[in-house]
Amino acid sequence: MRPYLFNPRAHSLVRGNVLVLASLASAFWLSHFPSDRPSAFLVLPLLIAIVGTADTMRCMKKTWSLYHGGVLLLIYMDLMSTFIILFFFLYPYLPWFAPTR
Repeated sequence: MRPYLFNPRAHSLVRGNVLVLASLASAFWLSHFPSDRPSAFLVLPLLIAIVGTADTMRCMKKTWSLYHGGVLLLIYMDLMSTFIILFFFLYPYLPWFAPTR
């Protein structure tokens, strides 16, 4: 029997948030953040973050409650992390956005 956390059919806030935060940490590592090198491998953390956000969205209830508000805040955190990873992915390819030297 698999643990509850590893069961993809069960709704889990922990699994979604761990996926998103682990992909954010790996995106920092893959992009070499201060120098921000182009890397095609950043697609993997981006896709994992999107899957984690979808997993968090599955936990949303239909009626409003404090749980619903908490899940909404977690979804906003997931989206912010996803856009940070997207920024790491696109920034080296946008020469007009880079600072002049």
